[in-house]
Amino acid sequence: MIEIKNLTYIYDTQQSPALENINLSIQPGEYVAIIGPNGGGKTTLIRQLNALLTPTQGEVWIDGLSTGNVKNHKEIRRLVGMIFQNPDNQIVGMTVEEDVAFGPGNLGLSPAEIQRRVDSALAAVGLSELGKRAPHALSGGQKQRLALAGLLAMDPKIIVLDEPTAALDTSGQTEVFRQIEKLHQQGLTIIFITQDMEEAARADRVLVLHQGRLVADDHPAQVLTRVEWLLSLGLAPPRLVQLMCRLRESGFDIGTDVFDVERACQQISTLVTGQRQMLTDRKPREV
Repeated sequence: MIEIKNLTYIYDTQQSPALENINLSIQPGEYVAIIGPNGGGKTTLIRQLNALLTPTQGEVWIDGLSTGNVKNHKEIRRLVGMIFQNPDNQIVGMTVEEDVAFGPGNLGLSPAEIQRRVDSALAAVGLSELGKRAPHALSGGQKQRLALAGLLAMDPKIIVLDEPTAALDTSGQTEVFRQIEKLHQQGLTIIFITQDMEEAARADRVLVLHQGRLVADDHPAQVLTRVEWLLSLGLAPPRLVQLMCRLRESGFDIGTDVFDVERACQQISTLVTGQRQMLTDRKPREV
């Protein structure tokens, strides 16, 4: 689906490359998180995926189409839908339905097909009942879901999100990620940037960018448990991972690749039960 070969991108020849010699493949249906310190090249990388930027050196291929060929850009941007941090910047309609219809309308589709796509997209993100509402009246989480609906109406294969929950409260974050994971379960390829390590832990694969280089590419359990290394990059490891690592450093036999509270509680409960049993066994027997 996505093939990146020796990608280097330079904004200013007087500065270091924003991206340097990136090699990467992403298969259809993958769920990928991109993390890294500010200025590491994350946004520059995702903008290469729908040809908003094209390589200074190297190649980027999307479903067999090279971003280096301008003639491919229209189809690449249909295949790769992108959502940025502020959904207000992507809202163009006077109503929710009009906003979702904008993209399909530019494809020259029939009114019946446009309406079908609008209805389907709004249903997919749980906004069917708000079709006549003005977008500015929506909550932050609903606006991000509206942006998702606008992409779905274009029938993309890949959805790319640049810190989609950065400006949302906890409720909005949960709302948006519930929809993102639902779309992933339906077979869409999902790629998202995040500064939240708990969000990154939801993914099947984590990429780490640092100073324009891809310095890690692995399962969350292999990346997010490297506490000292993450801290050295200026990244805060998941809080549960830090807790479990401290317990392990204190001599307790406990796993560190724990990203959800329920599993952490189970492990700690088992640990406490074991400690109690050891204390019971050590009590002197009555004569």
